[in-house]
Amino acid sequence: MGSEALPSDAGARERVLDELRRQMVAVPGRGASATGHMPCEQPLRRDLLPVPPPLADLLPDGGLPKGAVVAYTGAHSLLTGMLAAVTGSGGHAAVVGLPRLGLLAAAEMGAELSRLAVITDPGPDPAEVAAVLLDGLDLVVLGLGGLAVSPSRCRVLAARARNRGATLVVAGEWANPTLRLDSRVTGYRGLGPGRGRLRSVCLDVRVSAKAGQTRHGRMDLCAEVGRTEWLPRETVSGATEVTELHEAVS
Repeated sequence: MGSEALPSDAGARERVLDELRRQMVAVPGRGASATGHMPCEQPLRRDLLPVPPPLADLLPDGGLPKGAVVAYTGAHSLLTGMLAAVTGSGGHAAVVGLPRLGLLAAAEMGAELSRLAVITDPGPDPAEVAAVLLDGLDLVVLGLGGLAVSPSRCRVLAARARNRGATLVVAGEWANPTLRLDSRVTGYRGLGPGRGRLRSVCLDVRVSAKAGQTRHGRMDLCAEVGRTEWLPRETVSGATEVTELHEAVS
């Protein structure tokens, strides 16, 4: 696993995609089963991928269902937390088309970077790259960079994720996802007027499922020496409200 950019030449891109497919087969516990035939309408699996604990309290099943598609908007810090939770617990993940997502932040959240593939520049069709990665990984985070994906193609990728038992989190517009998740920075702690050290960032999180009410909660990303932790909002006091802090944690 590692960080790479796909070449622009069509032939070279196809060779890289073929290599990615071979790497997916080699992923322990995933690749061998992913190559077999599976029915196109396999039901959504009820086993779950781990997430930061405060987010688990908001999700209908307490984690990300395997085979689901999640449409995500907002701060990148929670995406990083999901990648850290999956790879830190022994799963394999990839992030596609999000070059600003920080690997240092992921490591400080407990990510196992050897289990994380990073495709910083997937070329003109990031959804194609994500489709390949779904064959062998537990979690794929896809940044569309403003690109539109047609509803018919959304259905194709959703079926692929469901059949492979992989979870796809899309940072961008997506038709008919299993879940919609939005994360916004609403406050911080530790900074005074013009000085101080950022000790925690408060996120306002909303989760909407196809069925059921929208769930809302607040959580803090707290910095310690060499590590960061996710805590429910009520455990941290004295946050200073802000209106624009997205760039600090995205």
